[in-house]
Amino acid sequence: MRAAVCSALSPDLSGLALHDDWPEPPPPGPGEVLVAVRHASLNFPDWLMLQGGYQYKPELPFIPGTEGTGTVIAAGPGAEAWVGQDVMLGARSGLMAERITLPARGLRAVPAGLSLAQAAGFTVGALTAWVGLVERGRLQAGERVLVTGAGGGMGLAAVQLAVHLGAEVVAVASSAQRLALAQAAGAHTALLVDRERPEIPCRDIDLVFDPVAGPLVGPLVKSLRRGGRYAIIGFVGGRGDPVPLNRLLLKEIELVGVRAGEQGRQDPAAGQRHLREIDARAAHMRPHIGLELPLAAVKSAFAAMGAGRIEGKCVIAI
Repeated sequence: MRAAVCSALSPDLSGLALHDDWPEPPPPGPGEVLVAVRHASLNFPDWLMLQGGYQYKPELPFIPGTEGTGTVIAAGPGAEAWVGQDVMLGARSGLMAERITLPARGLRAVPAGLSLAQAAGFTVGALTAWVGLVERGRLQAGERVLVTGAGGGMGLAAVQLAVHLGAEVVAVASSAQRLALAQAAGAHTALLVDRERPEIPCRDIDLVFDPVAGPLVGPLVKSLRRGGRYAIIGFVGGRGDPVPLNRLLLKEIELVGVRAGEQGRQDPAAGQRHLREIDARAAHMRPHIGLELPLAAVKSAFAAMGAGRIEGKCVIAI
């Protein structure tokens, strides 16, 4: 089968290549299904995995891809009811290939109103938004939430969910095009910032949702009101300067780490509940597909992600 395979970790992605004759996955066993993958979505952890920079490190060689969609074409005992269904897929890796075998318990029906391409890019952003805003951030209707990277896939999901939950949303992005996407998603205020020397004029934010970090960290801490919460989602812009502990103490600010996928692994019942919550809100959180490429162009897709050239989500048509 055709598959994108990483055989060596490298900052320039030189270890990633397309294979036309990669071995087929094993046939499905009890409780398992064989899926013909239709679309796979790019996420920042995928890009980091190709370089060895993510906390989860698959054994080489590996097929990247952590979320996608497909059609079940075969099933083992106990999973026969899934055959023929279009489904959403989640895995720690392996979805950028024509076929994959995985446990049926990880499948979900495609929510009404989402295309297969949109559904492929839905889960990671929506789940992180739910856990970051609701479970860890304790967002309440009427509060003011600031979202960084608001024109990317993760940021747009957070903007959409926060608006849906009745929050006032301040969107922060580094280009007018990305801010326009955030405003179309419902953001009430849009701030264009310089990536190298950002300034945040707000001083009354209840909750920061930050997948960017880097030079933004200091200005974001200053933007929080007394008792505000800072949800740390990721480090697309780098780790940033150390947070001044005296400022946290004086303003009683909370720093909150968010690992949505890990929450589900540590507490499977909570993980399933979170997935039900986002699927029920899929109509309010449709991903913006800013780039769709064939599997043969997977390296170009990852290069675009690394260069910050993707607005919304990028999906690979398998």
